[in-house]
Amino acid sequence: MISPRLALAATFLTVAIAVPSVVVAAEASSASTSSSSTSAITASTSTTTTHTTSSRLAKPAAKEYKNCTAIKKVYSGGIAKKGVKYNVVKHKDGTKTNKALKGKVKFDTALYNANKKSDADKDGIACEKS
Repeated sequence: MISPRLALAATFLTVAIAVPSVVVAAEASSASTSSSSTSAITASTSTTTTHTTSSRLAKPAAKEYKNCTAIKKVYSGGIAKKGVKYNVVKHKDGTKTNKALKGKVKFDTALYNANKKSDADKDGIACEKS
């Protein structure tokens, strides 16, 4: 048979693992229980808090689009690296012309890098309008 004190300690451990915000209240009310159950709750709290914090800091991966048609449905002017100001047009005679950007251009380097395959002229803008 399980003693009431042991059952109470097991309940606090379950709450500490499942709901980290309740642990503070559980620790405050468990002052009358043995020090070993309190230290177990504290150890469980620090592990849970560390895991929760690190998962909040992770950034989602940039979306990779299948082709330019899919990109232009969302961003009509394409996807550009941050800092790109012009659409560089290369001519047959070797000269280059800077043209203004057209349409809704998304400036995001991570998103551009995920869709770099769609930048045919390698000017830093994937699927731009000419």
